[in-house]
Amino acid sequence: MTEVYDVAIIGGGPGGLTAGLYAARGKLKSVLLERGLAGGQIVNAERVENYPGFPEGISGMELGERMLAQASKYGLDIAYAEATGVELKGKIKTVHTSRQSYITKSIIIAAGSEHRKLGVPGEKDLLGRGVSYCATCDAPFFREQRVAVVGGGDVALTDALFLSRFASRVIIIHRRRELRAAGILQERVSAERNIEFLWDTIVEAVEGNGQVQKLLLRRVDTKEKSTLAVDGVFVAIGLEPNTHFLEGKIPLSSANQVIVNGLMETEIPGVLAVGDIRQNSPRQAVAAAGDGANAAISVVRYLREQ
Repeated sequence: MTEVYDVAIIGGGPGGLTAGLYAARGKLKSVLLERGLAGGQIVNAERVENYPGFPEGISGMELGERMLAQASKYGLDIAYAEATGVELKGKIKTVHTSRQSYITKSIIIAAGSEHRKLGVPGEKDLLGRGVSYCATCDAPFFREQRVAVVGGGDVALTDALFLSRFASRVIIIHRRRELRAAGILQERVSAERNIEFLWDTIVEAVEGNGQVQKLLLRRVDTKEKSTLAVDGVFVAIGLEPNTHFLEGKIPLSSANQVIVNGLMETEIPGVLAVGDIRQNSPRQAVAAAGDGANAAISVVRYLREQ
C-alpha cells in the first residue's frame, strides 16, 4: 500500500527545516526532501552573526545540523533526493524525485535558490579551476594568490573578508559605485589592507589555460576595456530561485518566484511556499524560518478543514 503523507516539504534550508519541526510537533505525518546538505545555502556561511539566540555567532554548517537534529527529534522523515516534478491537481498530490515519488495531502515548497551565474565565456569551462561560488569551500586553495570577488552585497563582502585570510590580494569587482552590503561589513572590508575595489566595472570573460589566469573587464561608464591577472574568481552576484520543476504547474512571478499570500499559501489549495523561493522574500535565514512556521500552521488549518 502506498504511504500517504500529511505534508511533503521540498527543501531542507531554514524554511523547510522549521516547517518540518512545526509539522512533526503537530503530529502530522511529514517528510522532508533535500537534495544536498541540510541547511541550504546557509551551510556555506563560515559565520552567521544575525540569527537570534547566538550572540557569538555560529557556523552555517552547525546551524543547519542543529535545525535538522531538532526537527528529526519529533519524528520528521528525511529523504535525500531532488524534486524533479509535481502533480498538484486534486486533494492528493505527488512529488516526483530523483529516487521515487511521494504521495501527500499537502506540499510546502522550500527549495531555495542557487547561485546566479555571470554568463560570460570561460565561466563554465573553468568552474573548479579557479571559478568558484563558495569562498568558505575553496578559499584555502588560494593561499598567497590574487583573487577577485564579483558582487557588492553581503555575500560578496563576507566572501572577500574570508578570502583575505588566505589570499595575498582580494579585488572586489562591482558594477556600481555604491555597495548594497550592510554597513558593518563595509567597515570591516575597509579595514583590511589586502582588499581593494574596482568600481563601475563588469566581467566580460574569464580566461586561462586549464586554470583561471585573467579576467577581461569593461568599465560601465567609459566602456574602456582592460585585463586583470588573477588566480581565481569568486562569483557572488545573487541567487536564482529553484523553480524549474514547478514551471507550468504553479503561478510564478516575473522573477520566477512562487506567488503566495500572507499565510504562505499559493492559489492551489494545500500548496505553500517559503523562504527564498517565494515572492518578495528578504532572503534571510531568520525570515525563512518564520515562513516555515507560518506555512506549517497554515497546513494544520488546511488539513483540519478538509
